[in-house]
Amino acid sequence: MSRIRLYLDEDTMKGALIQALRNADLDVVTVTDADRLGYPDEEQLIWAVEQGRVIYSFNIRDFCKLHADFVVEQRNHAGIVLAPQQQYSVGQQLRGLLKLAADKSAKEMVNQLVFLNAYVEKII
Repeated sequence: MSRIRLYLDEDTMKGALIQALRNADLDVVTVTDADRLGYPDEEQLIWAVEQGRVIYSFNIRDFCKLHADFVVEQRNHAGIVLAPQQQYSVGQQLRGLLKLAADKSAKEMVNQLVFLNAYVEKII
């Protein structure tokens, strides 16, 4: 089972999160690493597809639309993970993304739209 490889867009690039994911041996590339800062969301998703990477973003509206467009056009993507901006701490995002990576293989993520809240434990 091959692990998912993440591509973090501009919204999700927190240094502490990136370092923690890498320390956990998750393959992570950011838009800065890929020299793709400022590219439109569709181009980011296409690049992620070409690299076999699951994109992680806070841009729920645009990526939900892109996912729907890909489905209608019968185009594949490597997966999309979305979370509301400012809702989760870096620690919660880390734990959620690690749970997701433990739960789903790269193959299982193909064409999937996943909301991080399904993998983040609620703190009461």
